[in-house]
Amino acid sequence: MHLDISGLAQPSAPTLVLSAGLGGLGSFWQPQLAELRKAYRVVTYDQRGTGRSPDTLPAGYSMRDMAEELASALAARDIVRFDIIGHALGGMVAMQLALDYPERVARLAIVNGWLRLDAHTRRCFQVRQDLLLNVGVEAYVRAQPLFLYPADWLAENEARIEAEDALHNAHFQGTENLLRRLHALMSCDFTQQAGQITQPALLICSQDDLLVPSICSQKLYEALPNATLEAMPRGGHAMSVTESAAFNALLLTWLDETAPAHFSPEPLWQKP
Repeated sequence: MHLDISGLAQPSAPTLVLSAGLGGLGSFWQPQLAELRKAYRVVTYDQRGTGRSPDTLPAGYSMRDMAEELASALAARDIVRFDIIGHALGGMVAMQLALDYPERVARLAIVNGWLRLDAHTRRCFQVRQDLLLNVGVEAYVRAQPLFLYPADWLAENEARIEAEDALHNAHFQGTENLLRRLHALMSCDFTQQAGQITQPALLICSQDDLLVPSICSQKLYEALPNATLEAMPRGGHAMSVTESAAFNALLLTWLDETAPAHFSPEPLWQKP
């Protein structure tokens, strides 16, 4: 599994692991990296079977597999305790890690997540799956921004979206891999286990998310014992991209407010 580690180098620096959604690429978090690197050691990674972590995923691939793979990759780099920030599927990975490795996960932030897939989100994923199987990869990629971004943002960023489409077509993870990752996402259900996740948890949702209604984060908030909920008024499913300044401010404020008292990063600047 390909990992990128950047930011503070001190052994005592807190580590943030960033886990992307169904696309699986660590580059999803580019709008957050500059700010997070100022106070944290930051880990991004391409999930197994995507990007720079090519592989053929096995039948029956599950969310528990995704969590175990990440835990092993981090341990191989001597990262034994960390906070994790996950977007959609990445949020499911975060919860699975918190359940399976509670001694290693200090805090978790879940962006546009859910306890279990609701009917609306299931319909959206089924439409995307139908496009992939019945029309092809290009149609699947072309439709993807409709589920991620608000319409006005799409209209204002046409050149960027076309460049993203070309990139995703060129580096497509493969139909079988995508279907197995999608099945793992659609079948996971934390309804009975959420109460066991006692670490501090931040939930961020967007009220105009077309793919995952904000009520899903509300239900998750009610199920987690130690959660904080922040609802952004706009930004779509990928509001960490479209409204990155507001998103980063929410995330950094929560990280600061829930930080262990024993660690203080080196000052970023000195008064004259």
